[in-house]
Amino acid sequence: MTITILLLPLVFSICAAFCYKFYEGAGYRRSAAFIPYYNLYVLSKIIGWNKWWCYVLLIFPYLNFFIAMLMFIELAKCYGRYGLGEIVAAAVFPYIYFPILGTKDVKYLDPHTTVRPPKGWVRDWCDAILWAVVAALIIRTFVFEAYTIPSSSMEGTLMTGDYLIVSKIGYGPRVPNTPLSFPFVHHTLPWSKTTKSYIEWPQFGYKRLPGFSQIKRNDPIVFNFPAGDTVSEAYQSNVTYYQLVRQFGRERVNSDRNHFGRIITRPVDKRENYVKRLIAMPGDTLQIIDGVVYINGEKGYQPPHMQHNYLVKINGNNLNPKMLERFGISEGYRTPVANEFILNMNAATAEEFGKQSFVLEVTKVVTPAGSEPSQEIFPNDTLHFRWNVDNFGPIVIPQQGTTVQITPENIALYQRCITAYEHNDLKIKDNKIYINGQETDRYTFDMDYYWMMGDNRHNSQDSRFWGYVPVDHIVGKPLFVWFSKDSNFHKIRWNRILKFPK
Repeated sequence: MTITILLLPLVFSICAAFCYKFYEGAGYRRSAAFIPYYNLYVLSKIIGWNKWWCYVLLIFPYLNFFIAMLMFIELAKCYGRYGLGEIVAAAVFPYIYFPILGTKDVKYLDPHTTVRPPKGWVRDWCDAILWAVVAALIIRTFVFEAYTIPSSSMEGTLMTGDYLIVSKIGYGPRVPNTPLSFPFVHHTLPWSKTTKSYIEWPQFGYKRLPGFSQIKRNDPIVFNFPAGDTVSEAYQSNVTYYQLVRQFGRERVNSDRNHFGRIITRPVDKRENYVKRLIAMPGDTLQIIDGVVYINGEKGYQPPHMQHNYLVKINGNNLNPKMLERFGISEGYRTPVANEFILNMNAATAEEFGKQSFVLEVTKVVTPAGSEPSQEIFPNDTLHFRWNVDNFGPIVIPQQGTTVQITPENIALYQRCITAYEHNDLKIKDNKIYINGQETDRYTFDMDYYWMMGDNRHNSQDSRFWGYVPVDHIVGKPLFVWFSKDSNFHKIRWNRILKFPK
């Protein structure tokens, strides 16, 4: 926090140093423009901002970007520059615009005594719309953003139909990887299902600005979907490209456009946004035993509303929908066995539901250890890792700077870290591993990684299926639910509005 307050105004102080001629023109010493922080105080005097609030806003992280832009706009106006093009140049490129303006014969116009030319109604509206868009983009990029929960993977804690405000300044906002994109949309233009909303050049590397807090274990976190780097135009992220390749083969998926559409690659910040709970930190050892998570050998945090699938046996043929609504049960299905259902609910609900007169038995569903492994379970290598959703690991989460021994038998655990996330070339030849052309049996990680799981443990596509989440994919932390609508029961959830997820 302290670093943020000190460093960001320093950036604006550097910009102010390019305006030294205009300090002198306003009656101040030229040297005042080169004294960090003090030059911003003098600039506020030059443009007539003599109120206390301008100094507060200048030290308020990320909002001060917008305030600094306004200050440079006002400085341009103090020297008779009112044109829209010049106003934009002063706001966006002050370190270029003001030195150029300084070569011209311009005179300081005191904002307290100068009557500025009136704007036409078209210009007035254009200015209002332009700065509203700029302010909204700055806030959306660096401060907070609204998200919708599209699936039930966090059901109980965050529910399908919840509308979230997500803080980006909590962990520090990322500098956009893809700066040139259509405003206020994610990866696809609003009038199209497939047209990209962004231009892939230029691409910036990962950079996170200082934040208010550290990423913590057990936080609900919004992040970009790691397996969303490549998607099928037809399936998008509903079925990942890698799932399709495992099922149909890479050659068919890449060539059969009638079935799969084009294959699209996306930069990190344009991948789908997911929300899960951070279960394990970099360096943690994670293991799941009979559906219970253990971190470093100890039982992990059990979210109060965590849900599992339960086998329910009843003495009738069907379940009353109103009964399910009363218990808040929205997911489930009938099994092939008569009078048996799989229902998704938390432990407290399962206990209460089991007390109903028509219920014979309620049993938590657990896939036994050693059962037939699924190719869809990370690391997608059933020869060496016979894991399932309820019995998984142990596995050590990669940590920046740590070195692991790699072999053909365990390389599946680290392959995407090495290639997709840290951009190395990896080949296995004659049972030997080559990274960037060099034979090796060790690898040192360049980034921290995290393990994410949904609170709805049996209805969540999470790290158990696609592995680690790199730090450069972390977007922010959900602050609160500002609106919630239950599409199953067609009603607004008034009790969830202004709910703070835990």
